[in-house]
Amino acid sequence: MGLNTAKVTALALLSALAIGCSDSDDSSISGNTGTLSLSLTDAPVDNLLSVFITFTGVSLQAAGGERTDVVFPEPKTFDMLTLQNGESATLLDDVVLPAGRYAWMRLDLSEAEGALYVRDNVGGQYPLSIPSGAQTGLKLVSGFTILANGQSDFTIDFDLRKSVTLTGSASSPGDYILRPTLRLVDNAEAGAIGGQVSTAVTPGVCANPQIFGGVVYIFEGANASVDDYDADSAGALVAAPVTDADGDGTFNFLAAFLPVGDYTVAYTCEVDNLGVDESLVFTTPVNITVSAGASATVTL
Repeated sequence: MGLNTAKVTALALLSALAIGCSDSDDSSISGNTGTLSLSLTDAPVDNLLSVFITFTGVSLQAAGGERTDVVFPEPKTFDMLTLQNGESATLLDDVVLPAGRYAWMRLDLSEAEGALYVRDNVGGQYPLSIPSGAQTGLKLVSGFTILANGQSDFTIDFDLRKSVTLTGSASSPGDYILRPTLRLVDNAEAGAIGGQVSTAVTPGVCANPQIFGGVVYIFEGANASVDDYDADSAGALVAAPVTDADGDGTFNFLAAFLPVGDYTVAYTCEVDNLGVDESLVFTTPVNITVSAGASATVTL
């Protein structure tokens, strides 16, 4: 027999969760419940001002059990590029779910015309295509746990810098395509890396640092090899823009929602042509450790 599916709306989540019966012997989901909060964050994309994505709900598959579909009363639209530098937006807030292990979650997308689009830095607006997106949504298969009688808080890092590509050529551009690179982060086991890039470095290597101050790349592990984003290697976990927000000549960056652990940090002011293997010039890499709930500081 196929797996049963429970559908709920956001308005009813805190009062009750209607879940259908399952014929399977499910030992992975207990009789207790917990709550799930889910937020979205992102990384910068060169040459784009906005990336709008509209969600209609979230589906959650219990390991060996049934699927629960959370259906929003109204679609939720986010400009993902506003969710940088530690900013996030709430997608689910204290949703009541059966406690236990879940195999995957899927972000369900609107199929309405104009539900997904981008705006470039010269004012153009273009559709954003997601291969198979309308049929399957955006799925995270890393798995997660809902704590019994507890609160589980996660953040999904879209990292559109890795994911959005423009097909065609510079003289004959094609379509904007999103091939999602989603990262699920347990907020209770995450921290941040922030700091400054020396003014001796930034103006020296950036043609106009007030327009483009470069990017700090965060690589997993100490003494990691630094590389660009390309199709043939994992590359950096995240990339954080370097900006002088208040115009005082101090160039700062912040990479948030990083799992606890050791990292290698390096800076470049060269533009990374995504999907192409390049030899970017980085500053001397620095090792740094991220602790839960803390922001590690480094000067590059």
